[in-house]
Amino acid sequence: MPKDPGLVAVLAYDGLCTFEFGIAVEVFGLPRPEFDFPWYRHCIVGLEPGPMRALGGIQVLAERGLEALEQADTIVIPGWRDRDETPPEALLVALRAAHGRGARLLSICSGVFVLAASGVLDGCRATTHWRHSAELARRFPAIEVDPAVLYVDAGQLITSAGSAAGIDACLHLVARDFGTRVANSVARRLVISPQRAGGQAQFIPTPLAPTPRGDLAPLLEWARQRLQQPLEVSQLASRMAMSERTFLRRFREATGMTPKAWLQHERLARARELLESADDPHESIAERCGFRSVESFRAAFRSGVGLPPAAYRERFGQGRGGR
Repeated sequence: MPKDPGLVAVLAYDGLCTFEFGIAVEVFGLPRPEFDFPWYRHCIVGLEPGPMRALGGIQVLAERGLEALEQADTIVIPGWRDRDETPPEALLVALRAAHGRGARLLSICSGVFVLAASGVLDGCRATTHWRHSAELARRFPAIEVDPAVLYVDAGQLITSAGSAAGIDACLHLVARDFGTRVANSVARRLVISPQRAGGQAQFIPTPLAPTPRGDLAPLLEWARQRLQQPLEVSQLASRMAMSERTFLRRFREATGMTPKAWLQHERLARARELLESADDPHESIAERCGFRSVESFRAAFRSGVGLPPAAYRERFGQGRGGR
Protein backbone atom coordinates (compact mmCIF):
# COMPACT_ATOMS: atom_id res chain seq x y z
CA MET A 1 0.00 0.00 0.00
CA PRO A 2 1.36 3.49 -0.84
CA LYS A 3 2.60 5.52 2.09
CA ASP A 4 0.60 8.46 3.45
CA PRO A 5 1.57 11.45 1.27
CA GLY A 6 0.90 13.89 4.10
CA LEU A 7 -0.55 17.38 4.21
CA VAL A 8 -0.79 19.63 1.14
CA ALA A 9 -1.17 23.31 1.98
CA VAL A 10 -2.45 25.58 -0.80
CA LEU A 11 -1.67 29.25 -0.39
CA ALA A 12 -4.47 31.82 -0.71
CA TYR A 13 -4.08 35.59 -0.69
CA ASP A 14 -5.96 38.77 -1.52
CA GLY A 15 -6.00 39.06 -5.31
CA LEU A 16 -5.87 35.26 -5.69
CA CYS A 17 -5.43 33.70 -9.16
CA THR A 18 -8.60 31.62 -9.17
CA PHE A 19 -7.80 29.06 -11.85
CA GLU A 20 -4.39 28.09 -10.49
CA PHE A 21 -5.85 27.88 -6.99
CA GLY A 22 -8.66 25.65 -8.27
CA ILE A 23 -6.19 23.30 -9.95
CA ALA A 24 -4.42 22.57 -6.67
CA VAL A 25 -7.66 22.14 -4.71
CA GLU A 26 -9.11 19.82 -7.36
CA VAL A 27 -6.06 17.55 -7.51
CA PHE A 28 -5.11 17.44 -3.83
CA GLY A 29 -8.25 18.45 -1.95
CA LEU A 30 -11.00 16.45 -3.64
CA PRO A 31 -11.96 13.20 -1.84
CA ARG A 32 -10.92 10.08 -3.76
CA PRO A 33 -13.22 7.25 -2.59
CA GLU A 34 -12.14 5.20 -5.61
CA PHE A 35 -8.76 4.58 -3.95
CA ASP A 36 -8.28 2.20 -1.03
CA PHE A 37 -5.14 3.91 0.29
CA PRO A 38 -4.52 7.19 2.14
CA TRP A 39 -4.94 10.26 -0.08
CA TYR A 40 -3.53 13.70 0.57
CA ARG A 41 -4.72 15.65 3.56
CA HIS A 42 -5.42 19.20 2.48
CA CYS A 43 -5.84 22.69 3.85
CA ILE A 44 -6.10 26.26 2.58
CA VAL A 45 -3.56 28.63 4.14
CA GLY A 46 -4.43 32.32 4.13
CA LEU A 47 -1.72 34.92 3.75
CA GLU A 48 -4.09 37.60 5.07
CA PRO A 49 -7.17 37.49 7.28
CA GLY A 50 -10.26 36.77 5.20
CA PRO A 51 -12.32 37.20 3.32
CA MET A 52 -9.75 37.42 0.54
CA ARG A 53 -10.76 38.62 -2.90
CA ALA A 54 -10.11 36.33 -5.85
CA LEU A 55 -10.33 36.98 -9.58
CA GLY A 56 -13.90 36.90 -10.84
CA GLY A 57 -15.47 38.49 -7.78
CA ILE A 58 -15.01 35.38 -5.60
CA GLN A 59 -14.17 35.64 -1.91
CA VAL A 60 -12.12 33.04 -0.07
CA LEU A 61 -12.04 32.24 3.63
CA ALA A 62 -8.96 30.24 4.61
CA GLU A 63 -9.04 27.48 7.17
CA ARG A 64 -5.68 28.35 8.69
CA GLY A 65 -2.92 30.94 8.70
CA LEU A 66 0.78 30.77 7.85
CA GLU A 67 1.51 28.71 10.96
CA ALA A 68 -0.02 25.71 9.13
CA LEU A 69 2.96 25.67 6.76
CA GLU A 70 5.01 24.28 9.65
CA GLN A 71 3.14 20.97 9.35
CA ALA A 72 2.82 20.84 5.56
CA ASP A 73 4.61 18.15 3.55
CA THR A 74 3.80 19.92 0.27
CA ILE A 75 3.07 23.62 -0.30
CA VAL A 76 1.43 24.90 -3.50
CA ILE A 77 1.85 28.54 -4.53
CA PRO A 78 -0.66 29.62 -7.22
CA GLY A 79 0.17 32.46 -9.59
CA TRP A 80 1.23 35.51 -7.58
CA ARG A 81 -1.00 38.60 -7.63
CA ASP A 82 1.69 41.07 -8.72
CA ARG A 83 5.14 40.10 -9.96
CA ASP A 84 6.45 43.54 -8.95
CA GLU A 85 5.28 43.12 -5.36
CA THR A 86 7.79 41.61 -2.96
CA PRO A 87 5.94 38.90 -1.02
CA PRO A 88 5.55 39.50 2.72
CA GLU A 89 8.64 38.56 4.71
CA ALA A 90 6.60 36.28 6.98
CA LEU A 91 5.69 34.16 3.96
CA LEU A 92 9.27 34.04 2.69
CA VAL A 93 10.55 33.00 6.11
CA ALA A 94 7.90 30.25 6.31
CA LEU A 95 8.83 28.93 2.84
CA ARG A 96 12.54 28.89 3.64
CA ALA A 97 11.84 27.02 6.87
CA ALA A 98 9.61 24.50 5.08
CA HIS A 99 12.25 23.91 2.42
CA GLY A 100 14.91 23.52 5.09
CA ARG A 101 13.00 20.72 6.82
CA GLY A 102 12.36 18.87 3.54
CA ALA A 103 8.88 19.98 2.47
CA ARG A 104 8.10 20.09 -1.25
CA LEU A 105 7.27 23.45 -2.82
CA LEU A 106 5.27 23.63 -6.05
CA SER A 107 4.60 26.88 -7.91
CA ILE A 108 2.13 27.45 -10.71
CA CYS A 109 2.81 30.14 -13.32
CA SER A 110 3.92 33.41 -11.65
CA GLY A 111 3.95 31.72 -8.23
CA VAL A 112 7.59 31.07 -9.05
CA PHE A 113 8.31 34.73 -8.23
CA VAL A 114 7.41 33.98 -4.61
CA LEU A 115 9.83 31.04 -4.51
CA ALA A 116 12.47 33.13 -6.25
CA ALA A 117 12.10 35.94 -3.68
CA SER A 118 12.59 33.42 -0.87
CA GLY A 119 15.95 32.36 -2.29
CA VAL A 120 15.21 28.63 -2.31
CA LEU A 121 15.54 28.47 -6.12
CA ASP A 122 19.06 29.91 -6.22
CA GLY A 123 21.30 27.54 -8.17
CA CYS A 124 18.31 25.54 -9.41
CA ARG A 125 16.59 25.12 -12.77
CA ALA A 126 13.05 26.51 -12.93
CA THR A 127 10.36 27.66 -15.32
CA THR A 128 7.37 29.97 -15.53
CA HIS A 129 4.97 31.24 -18.19
CA TRP A 130 6.92 32.07 -21.32
CA ARG A 131 5.76 35.71 -21.08
CA HIS A 132 7.48 36.07 -17.69
CA SER A 133 10.62 33.98 -18.20
CA ALA A 134 12.89 36.83 -19.34
CA GLU A 135 11.82 38.93 -16.36
CA LEU A 136 12.45 36.04 -13.98
CA ALA A 137 15.93 35.46 -15.41
CA ARG A 138 16.77 39.17 -15.26
CA ARG A 139 15.60 39.73 -11.70
CA PHE A 140 16.94 36.46 -10.28
CA PRO A 141 20.18 35.63 -12.16
CA ALA A 142 21.06 32.86 -9.70
CA ILE A 143 18.17 30.78 -11.13
CA GLU A 144 18.63 28.75 -14.32
CA VAL A 145 15.41 29.68 -16.13
CA ASP A 146 14.13 27.29 -18.81
CA PRO A 147 11.46 29.20 -20.76
CA ALA A 148 10.37 26.37 -23.02
CA VAL A 149 9.18 23.51 -20.82
CA LEU A 150 5.86 22.82 -19.09
CA TYR A 151 7.36 22.18 -15.68
CA VAL A 152 10.67 21.48 -13.97
CA ASP A 153 11.07 18.87 -11.22
CA ALA A 154 14.12 19.76 -9.15
CA GLY A 155 13.31 17.33 -6.36
CA GLN A 156 11.86 19.38 -3.51
CA LEU A 157 11.09 22.23 -5.89
CA ILE A 158 8.63 21.92 -8.77
CA THR A 159 7.91 24.95 -10.94
CA SER A 160 5.37 25.04 -13.76
CA ALA A 161 4.59 27.28 -16.70
CA GLY A 162 1.26 28.91 -17.61
CA SER A 163 -1.93 28.00 -15.82
CA ALA A 164 -2.82 24.67 -17.48
CA ALA A 165 0.77 23.45 -17.09
CA GLY A 166 0.02 23.51 -13.37
CA ILE A 167 -2.30 20.56 -13.95
CA ASP A 168 0.58 18.62 -15.47
CA ALA A 169 2.91 19.54 -12.60
CA CYS A 170 0.34 18.49 -9.98
CA LEU A 171 -0.32 15.20 -11.78
CA HIS A 172 3.44 14.67 -12.01
CA LEU A 173 3.63 14.96 -8.23
CA VAL A 174 0.77 12.45 -7.89
CA ALA A 175 2.73 10.09 -10.16
CA ARG A 176 5.81 10.54 -7.99
CA ASP A 177 3.81 9.59 -4.91
CA PHE A 178 1.50 6.90 -6.26
CA GLY A 179 2.65 5.89 -9.76
CA THR A 180 1.45 6.56 -13.30
CA ARG A 181 -1.68 4.42 -13.03
CA VAL A 182 -3.08 6.48 -10.16
CA ALA A 183 -2.11 9.77 -11.81
CA ASN A 184 -3.88 8.70 -14.99
CA SER A 185 -6.95 7.77 -12.95
CA VAL A 186 -7.02 11.27 -11.47
CA ALA A 187 -6.63 12.70 -14.98
CA ARG A 188 -9.59 10.65 -16.21
CA ARG A 189 -11.76 11.95 -13.38
CA LEU A 190 -10.72 15.47 -14.40
CA VAL A 191 -11.69 14.52 -17.98
CA ILE A 192 -8.29 15.55 -19.31
CA SER A 193 -5.52 13.78 -21.18
CA PRO A 194 -2.90 11.93 -19.12
CA GLN A 195 -0.20 14.12 -17.64
CA ARG A 196 2.17 15.58 -20.23
CA ALA A 197 5.92 15.24 -19.93
CA GLY A 198 7.63 18.19 -18.29
CA GLY A 199 10.01 18.58 -21.22
CA GLN A 200 7.18 19.20 -23.65
CA ALA A 201 7.27 22.72 -25.04
CA GLN A 202 4.99 25.51 -23.94
CA PHE A 203 2.64 26.71 -26.65
CA ILE A 204 4.60 29.83 -27.48
CA PRO A 205 2.92 31.74 -30.33
CA THR A 206 4.32 30.92 -33.76
CA PRO A 207 2.97 31.49 -37.27
CA LEU A 208 0.20 29.06 -38.12
CA ALA A 209 1.39 25.99 -39.98
CA PRO A 210 -0.33 25.12 -43.26
CA THR A 211 -1.24 21.71 -41.78
CA PRO A 212 -3.21 21.84 -38.52
CA ARG A 213 -1.46 20.28 -35.54
CA GLY A 214 -4.34 17.87 -35.03
CA ASP A 215 -3.44 16.13 -38.30
CA LEU A 216 -0.68 14.27 -36.46
CA ALA A 217 -3.04 12.75 -33.90
CA PRO A 218 -3.82 9.59 -35.93
CA LEU A 219 -0.11 9.03 -36.53
CA LEU A 220 0.70 9.36 -32.83
CA GLU A 221 -1.96 6.83 -31.94
CA TRP A 222 -0.70 4.51 -34.69
CA ALA A 223 2.81 4.75 -33.25
CA ARG A 224 1.59 4.11 -29.69
CA GLN A 225 0.12 0.81 -30.87
CA ARG A 226 3.51 -0.21 -32.32
CA LEU A 227 6.00 0.86 -29.68
CA GLN A 228 7.56 -2.60 -29.75
CA GLN A 229 8.70 -1.97 -33.32
CA PRO A 230 11.85 -0.04 -34.33
CA LEU A 231 9.99 3.01 -35.65
CA GLU A 232 12.10 5.31 -37.81
CA VAL A 233 11.59 8.93 -38.82
CA SER A 234 11.52 7.93 -42.48
CA GLN A 235 8.68 5.48 -41.80
CA LEU A 236 6.66 8.05 -39.87
CA ALA A 237 7.24 10.75 -42.48
CA SER A 238 6.19 8.36 -45.23
CA ARG A 239 2.87 7.66 -43.49
CA MET A 240 2.23 11.41 -43.45
CA ALA A 241 3.29 11.76 -47.10
CA MET A 242 5.90 14.33 -46.08
CA SER A 243 9.59 14.78 -46.59
CA GLU A 244 11.61 14.02 -43.46
CA ARG A 245 12.56 17.67 -43.10
CA THR A 246 8.95 18.86 -43.25
CA PHE A 247 7.82 16.06 -40.96
CA LEU A 248 10.42 16.90 -38.31
CA ARG A 249 9.35 20.53 -38.34
CA ARG A 250 5.62 19.70 -38.12
CA PHE A 251 6.23 17.11 -35.44
CA ARG A 252 8.08 19.57 -33.20
CA GLU A 253 5.36 22.19 -33.77
CA ALA A 254 2.71 19.70 -32.69
CA THR A 255 4.45 18.08 -29.71
CA GLY A 256 7.36 20.31 -28.74
CA MET A 257 9.62 17.26 -29.04
CA THR A 258 11.60 15.38 -31.67
CA PRO A 259 10.14 12.03 -32.80
CA LYS A 260 12.98 10.23 -30.99
CA ALA A 261 12.28 12.03 -27.71
CA TRP A 262 8.53 11.50 -28.06
CA LEU A 263 8.93 7.78 -28.70
CA GLN A 264 11.25 7.46 -25.71
CA HIS A 265 8.69 9.21 -23.51
CA GLU A 266 5.88 6.96 -24.74
CA ARG A 267 7.97 3.80 -24.27
CA LEU A 268 8.87 4.79 -20.73
CA ALA A 269 5.22 5.59 -19.97
CA ARG A 270 4.20 2.15 -21.24
CA ALA A 271 6.97 0.54 -19.20
CA ARG A 272 5.78 2.32 -16.06
CA GLU A 273 2.25 1.02 -16.60
CA LEU A 274 3.51 -2.53 -17.08
CA LEU A 275 5.73 -2.37 -14.00
CA GLU A 276 2.77 -1.16 -11.95
CA SER A 277 0.15 -3.60 -13.20
CA ALA A 278 1.93 -6.75 -14.43
CA ASP A 279 4.49 -9.20 -13.10
CA ASP A 280 6.34 -9.65 -16.38
CA PRO A 281 10.12 -9.90 -16.18
CA HIS A 282 12.14 -6.89 -17.27
CA GLU A 283 13.25 -8.67 -20.43
CA SER A 284 9.64 -9.01 -21.55
CA ILE A 285 8.80 -5.40 -20.72
CA ALA A 286 11.87 -4.18 -22.60
CA GLU A 287 10.78 -6.11 -25.69
CA ARG A 288 7.14 -4.98 -25.48
CA CYS A 289 8.19 -1.34 -25.19
CA GLY A 290 10.66 -1.41 -28.08
CA PHE A 291 14.00 -1.35 -26.26
CA ARG A 292 16.78 -3.25 -27.98
CA SER A 293 18.01 -4.93 -24.81
CA VAL A 294 17.11 -5.18 -21.14
CA GLU A 295 20.29 -3.24 -20.35
CA SER A 296 19.28 -0.30 -22.54
CA PHE A 297 15.79 -0.43 -21.02
CA ARG A 298 17.13 -0.26 -17.47
CA ALA A 299 19.50 2.59 -18.33
CA ALA A 300 16.80 4.60 -20.13
CA PHE A 301 14.26 3.98 -17.37
CA ARG A 302 16.61 5.09 -14.62
CA SER A 303 17.61 8.18 -16.58
CA GLY A 304 14.05 9.16 -17.52
CA VAL A 305 12.15 8.20 -14.36
CA GLY A 306 14.80 8.56 -11.68
CA LEU A 307 14.48 5.01 -10.33
CA PRO A 308 15.65 1.64 -11.65
CA PRO A 309 12.76 -0.55 -12.88
CA ALA A 310 13.00 -2.93 -9.92
CA ALA A 311 12.76 -0.08 -7.41
CA TYR A 312 9.87 1.46 -9.32
CA ARG A 313 7.95 -1.83 -9.27
CA GLU A 314 8.71 -2.28 -5.58
CA ARG A 315 7.29 1.16 -4.85
CA PHE A 316 4.32 1.32 -7.23
CA GLY A 317 3.54 -2.27 -8.22
CA GLN A 318 0.57 -4.23 -6.92
CA GLY A 319 2.43 -5.91 -4.10
CA ARG A 320 5.07 -7.41 -6.37
CA GLY A 321 8.82 -7.24 -6.03
CA GLY A 322 11.19 -6.38 -8.87
CA ARG A 323 12.94 -9.00 -10.98
